[in-house]
Amino acid sequence: MAMTKSVLAAALLLAMSATTAYGQAGGLKVGFYSSTCPRAESIVKSAVQSHFNSNPVVAPKLLRMHFHDCFVQGCDGSILINGSSTEKTAGPNLSLGPAFPVIDDAKAQLEEACPGIVSCADIVALAARDSVVLTKGVSWSVPTGRRDGRVSSASDTNNLPGPNESIASQTKKFSDLGLNVQDLVTLVGGHTIGTVACQLVTGRLYNFNGTSGASDPTINPSFLPTLKALCPQNGDSTKRVALDNGSGNVFDTSFFSNVKNGQGIIQSDEDLWTDASTQPFVQRFLGLRGSSGLNFNVEFGKSMVKMGNIGVKTGTNGEIRKVCPAFN
Repeated sequence: MAMTKSVLAAALLLAMSATTAYGQAGGLKVGFYSSTCPRAESIVKSAVQSHFNSNPVVAPKLLRMHFHDCFVQGCDGSILINGSSTEKTAGPNLSLGPAFPVIDDAKAQLEEACPGIVSCADIVALAARDSVVLTKGVSWSVPTGRRDGRVSSASDTNNLPGPNESIASQTKKFSDLGLNVQDLVTLVGGHTIGTVACQLVTGRLYNFNGTSGASDPTINPSFLPTLKALCPQNGDSTKRVALDNGSGNVFDTSFFSNVKNGQGIIQSDEDLWTDASTQPFVQRFLGLRGSSGLNFNVEFGKSMVKMGNIGVKTGTNGEIRKVCPAFN
């Protein structure tokens, strides 16, 4: 649904108000470092920009990093810890590699500017927002004040939603963390940027539901040859393909258009359209439900703020790490 500039401005103002409300509810606040480290957000933004200029793939990986961090032990930077069995080593996080140096770089600059003040967890949250902006998404105010956790275990990543997981199962995981169905659809919409390995796609192309040669019937028949060409049956399983076919580097609503048209890349994305509980939100993001339309950019910022409040450690809980990959 198209929005006039004045309507969009009003919507963004509402989003910022919601940002503040959610942030304060979780013990966080916008501008937490305004007096203790005034340049904190600009330092993070500069680090993200620098790495993005060299390697744009860091943007979706930084966004995914924040999501994966918050869903495990809360938004506490536990995903950043090095070790033989930490969250970083778990399967779902192995593809995030290029994002970690961005956080380390920002942290090093922050420690030089204001030692012991800015948490790694906050750097992750700020970097996710900055990554969306760099891919032509709309900014939002990020409440800060998180402290870093002292636990990181690979086994805890089982709580992360999977690429073949049912909407019902995902809804339960989101609900357990205080997020509703609209948040689920909105946050999964972050797949408008980024890629996925063919090994997570080929099952629905060549062996759907364990039937050899069968393809997922929800895939648009005219798109099936394209998807098979991207991920051949006996091809490189590590090859990565865009989650938003045709617009994988731009933060927009084309991801929702694709799932509506049977062109979702992974099964859980396509299920957003085929499931009765999530389809109405896809329709609203595409302006297909009249006056009940939703602006994706505005709602994404609001849902990110809600997610950013999951299990936060504030006050005297947790710590402010000296370096992000190691506990103090």
